[in-house]
Amino acid sequence: MIEVQGLTKRYGNVEAVNDLTFTVKPGVVTGFLGPNGAGKSTTMRMILGLDRPTAGTALIDGVPYRKLTDPARKVGALLDAKGVHPNRSARAALLWQAQAAGLPRTRVDEVLELVGLTDVAGKRVGGFSLGMGQRLGIAAALLGDPEYLILDEPVNGLDPAGIHWVRGLLQSLAAEGRTVLVSSHLLAEMAQTAQDLIIIGRGHLVANTSMDEFIRANSGVSTIVRTPTEDGAAALAAALEQVPFTRSTEDGTHV
Repeated sequence: MIEVQGLTKRYGNVEAVNDLTFTVKPGVVTGFLGPNGAGKSTTMRMILGLDRPTAGTALIDGVPYRKLTDPARKVGALLDAKGVHPNRSARAALLWQAQAAGLPRTRVDEVLELVGLTDVAGKRVGGFSLGMGQRLGIAAALLGDPEYLILDEPVNGLDPAGIHWVRGLLQSLAAEGRTVLVSSHLLAEMAQTAQDLIIIGRGHLVANTSMDEFIRANSGVSTIVRTPTEDGAAALAAALEQVPFTRSTEDGTHV
């Protein structure tokens, strides 16, 4: 479980994150939703120990990231898919990370196959498209076969087939009991991927709920009818009053 309590980050007079408190449970995909600039990336960086919070705590499996004994096998993260030397091949970019983490070389080819980059493993990363770079970043996150996954906008630049693949991958990893936190600024994407939802805006927590509950509470259908005359509107209203209809009450009954 990821536990965030009172997390705050200020840069001078700018408050990027303000008193965030939430938990990310294992076994489900948790969507981290908010517009660009809402504080999602800053929050993820604090969870991963890359930024020091002004106040509050972020714990992974009960301890700060910096105190994990084997972080590569515990947590996989994708924050910036472009953070790879452009003159390295995809395989070389993953190999040095595997060696630094004490992971077997064979794991590199396994994750390259998993993300569909086997055929371009020997090509320079600088020639990769945005979508291929995202796949490489996901491969790096999966190197240690981690229990926790923290991914910042992982479908950015992917084509529809790639987006569908990422959805299935994240859901299958969560189904194995892993803890998956994935950010996006698109509600439509999160609705097809996540089971739980954390929403922030301007660094503040807006909602922390299940996806089903959020959609149910914020969905509705309205119809606007325009008539050329007031008499027409009155006639329509009178006609509608004669039409039987049902509506659901909060307790689930129909009247």
